[in-house]
Amino acid sequence: MVKSLTAIFVATALLIGLAIFEWVFVTKSFSSFREELEALYDKTEKEEATSGDAVVVQEQWEKRKSRLHIWIPHNDISRIDDYMAEAVRLISEADFSLALPKLEILLHLSECLPGTYMPALENIF
Repeated sequence: MVKSLTAIFVATALLIGLAIFEWVFVTKSFSSFREELEALYDKTEKEEATSGDAVVVQEQWEKRKSRLHIWIPHNDISRIDDYMAEAVRLISEADFSLALPKLEILLHLSECLPGTYMPALENIF
């Protein structure tokens, strides 16, 4: 009986620890991505962004994406990929008025997605 309770307690502690690690890792990754997006958004709003600026942000996302695949579903990553690719193309074509909404969506996603991986009751049940 004691061994069973100990095993249950250890398994529960491991699951809670892993959930907290996941949340911290995802939040940290998205906060730095958000900072890069905000800088790109500011440059785009001033119509000073170049395709090189957008490609750098996209490359940084690609690096993060390879580590985030473990923790978040492919659909969330795919959605960010789509909007990021559209924003890069629009910025490279100097179509800033259409690039801004794409960047706004990316900013919103980078703010909302980490919260869906927070260990909270609404995310468990």
